[in-house]
Formats: sequence, structure tokens, C-alpha cells
Amino acid sequence: MAIERTLIVFKPDAVSRGIVGEILARFERVGLKIVGSKMLNPNTEFYHHHYEKIGTMITRHGQEIFDTTVAMMQAGPVIAFVLEGIDAVAVVRKMVGATESKSALPGTIRGDYSHMSYAHANEQKIGLPNILHASGDSKEAALEIAHWFSEAELFSYEAAHEKFTQTKKK
Repeated sequence: MAIERTLIVFKPDAVSRGIVGEILARFERVGLKIVGSKMLNPNTEFYHHHYEKIGTMITRHGQEIFDTTVAMMQAGPVIAFVLEGIDAVAVVRKMVGATESKSALPGTIRGDYSHMSYAHANEQKIGLPNILHASGDSKEAALEIAHWFSEAELFSYEAAHEKFTQTKKK
């Protein structure tokens, strides 16, 4: 059992549709707790650090994909959360579903709230509106959390359900 933290960022499509609370409740219902949250509208430099320094998007997919993604991310504010729980990164990734909304299974967040394919987004020269970003692994989560939040913006507390989901060291 590993208690860990992960980053999720609700993208402008989720914020503008007014579905953030509904989706956030799904993470809380599964037993993850919110330890940090904020709404912001990051600049290109901030996204460059997130997508290239941490995620190597330009290196892997090219400048055009990065530019299209940043344009989509800057279409409105985003809401970032740090969630904590047992194997939080894997739990969130499972709940979120495949990055391409069209391929996301029903029951996953992307499968339930979005449907666009890469092909359509590329044809329209737009970023893929797939509701939210979720850290890919524990290392990425740590780097992303440090980029999006200061230590003072993260909180430790015991949630009511933790006495049922976590064992204490003796």
C-alpha cells in the first residue's frame, strides 16, 4: 500500500461546461482526498515547463502539437487539484480513461463526458477537449505537483473515511 499524491487539472472545456464538481465528486467517492486546489490561467512559459520540461511533448510530438495544446489550455481558466490516497496515481488514471476520448471506455470520466477523436481534433487544428489532465506516473506526479503548487498550498489532514481505508503503523 502506497499513500501518494497526484495532480489533476480540469481543462477549460470542463470548467466552461460546469462539470468540475460532478467529476471531482467521483474522485472523492472512491476515497481520494483533496489536499490542494486552485483556479488559474497559466501563461505559455508555465505550460512549456509542464508539457515539455516534465512531459516532453515537443520532443515526442513536435512544436505544432504543443502550440495547439497550449492554445486549447489557454481558452479559459483551469482548476488544478492535488489528490491523495492509496495508489492515487494509478486509481486516477484508471478512472480518467484513455487520453483519446473516443477510445475511452464507458464508465471512465473521458468515456462519460467527452467523445472527440485525435483525427477530428487534428483535422480541425484544435487541441483535444478531453476534460482533464492526470499525472502519468508517480515521478511525473511529484514533478507536476511541485510545478503547480507550493508546499504552503498543500494540506495534511485526516479524512473521515481514512480509518476504514488505511492502516496505521504500530
